[in-house]
Amino acid sequence: MLASTSGVVVEEAAQLWAELPVHVDWAAVAAQCAWLWAQVRAFVLVPAIWLLVVVSLTLTVMIMVEKLFILAVFIVVKVFRLRPERRYRWEPIAGAGEDDEEEAGNSAKYPMVLVQIPMYNEREFIITPSVVLKVYKLSIGATCKLNWPSDRFVIQVLDDSTDPEVKDMVKLEVQRWQSKGVNIKYEIRADRKGYKAGALKHGMKHEYVKECEYIAMFDADFQPESDFLLRTIPFLVHNPELALVQARWRFVNSDECLLTRFQEMSMDYHFKFEQEAGSSAYKFFGFNGTAGVWRISAIEDVGGWKDRTTVEDMDLAVRSTLQGWKFVYVGDIQVKSELPSTFKAYRFQQHRWSCGPANLLRKMIPEVAQSTKISWWGKLHLWYDFFIIGKVACHTVTFIYYCFAIPVSVLLPEIQIPLWGVVYVPSIITFLKALGSPSSFHLVILWVLFENVMSLHRLTSSVSGLLDLGGRVNEWVVTEKLGGGNKTNPNTTTSDVVKVIDVKVIEPDVTLTEPLVQKLVKKRTRLWDRFNFSELLVGICMVLCGCYDVLYAKKGYHIYLFLQGMAFLVVGFGYIGILPPRS
Repeated sequence: MLASTSGVVVEEAAQLWAELPVHVDWAAVAAQCAWLWAQVRAFVLVPAIWLLVVVSLTLTVMIMVEKLFILAVFIVVKVFRLRPERRYRWEPIAGAGEDDEEEAGNSAKYPMVLVQIPMYNEREFIITPSVVLKVYKLSIGATCKLNWPSDRFVIQVLDDSTDPEVKDMVKLEVQRWQSKGVNIKYEIRADRKGYKAGALKHGMKHEYVKECEYIAMFDADFQPESDFLLRTIPFLVHNPELALVQARWRFVNSDECLLTRFQEMSMDYHFKFEQEAGSSAYKFFGFNGTAGVWRISAIEDVGGWKDRTTVEDMDLAVRSTLQGWKFVYVGDIQVKSELPSTFKAYRFQQHRWSCGPANLLRKMIPEVAQSTKISWWGKLHLWYDFFIIGKVACHTVTFIYYCFAIPVSVLLPEIQIPLWGVVYVPSIITFLKALGSPSSFHLVILWVLFENVMSLHRLTSSVSGLLDLGGRVNEWVVTEKLGGGNKTNPNTTTSDVVKVIDVKVIEPDVTLTEPLVQKLVKKRTRLWDRFNFSELLVGICMVLCGCYDVLYAKKGYHIYLFLQGMAFLVVGFGYIGILPPRS
């Protein structure tokens, strides 16, 4: 019955359609659609892609010029041996290096120093199934052993932990060092307002801080050498115009996996070239947030810490230079630290490092324009070199040009990108950046492919920060560190770490300096949670463009498109970095 009724309805609809006075000429419709597409392609799509290519090529040349300038500054510094000790007055603190009795008598000659260690839920490291080391012991132990008169420095452990168990363990560790005569304080606050900036700001409100002249800062996984203060403080003591002494980071887990190796290549260039050039040419660079020493009066002069962005360290540095303060980078002073070894942690870190500077640029436009204490050369460096090229353009051009414009140009014969823009200029930029890590030069191709993959996240983060879009602009996710693959220092004995014997914990002094593996809480993970779908989508599109180039376009881009597409797919399927354990 139902089938017969349906047949009748279909027949009536067909008869009604046939009786209509208007008949559709499908061939004509197809011709009209083809004409419309040709118009859109000729007057909208092709000009838009051409505009992207022109802008991208312009930005690429600007980046190349900036890298060449940085190289020139680096060469001048090395050739003429313009070490920080030659550009600024540096003399050891009177009495430094004497024996304990003489040093005690001369302790008044040492300035009062505050050491801050902000922490948040710093958990345990697994060495072996029976040996565990608590991560917070690393920075606390290293700072408590700094070579400086005990009555002339105070250590603040700024614990923002929300885990009561972690807070109790950190507090006990502080009390253990207090019992040894170390002037160390355990400070907490009611909430995490302002995140790290809020903790640092709260730490400076205590009465005993008023006696301090300088402040050294270390994140929880940073381990300064014992002579750190002896080598950095003299710069500030003898040069009143200096506000900051920045040391270099040295990574103890760089060989853990390809992800950490790629990070080391990027960070080595940043410290060896960018920070050195900023220090030598402009007396300004971005504070790295840790492993540095500030003049407290400079911090107070610019209004203290502000939590308006997630890059409170860069915010403070820019405001300080607008007030006329100078910075010095000392690459010979190195502080051990770790690199994130999971892609998830690295991506969160890169979001903060990309979104924060772009958001800060948006908020500091009036301040930079109105500043009267820096020259036009300093303002030009801030606008062009530091913010536009260093924090925005590099992320924009990397994805839009290499991962969008070039693949799309394969589909449009009208778009012909000059060879110098596809090969020569990018090769020069790559070579200049690779100079930061000569020992990793054999990984340059893989490194470039990975950096192009990461440009997707950096671009979206920069845009959201620049336009102040979404709730993630001020999102702060603490970077998770997993350590160095269950490896310990070969010179470290089991007496140097925390032993777990019959569930009893013995806590002797910690002298471990190599990275360890953080204790993770195993979570049930669904299969698709491991996938990064945005990378998978871009990777598939690039591979398809490569196939089109081989079969039709014949532009010769297919080798690059296949390699870059595979890089996106590898990251998209989660095969980069250390995989956290799953149950």
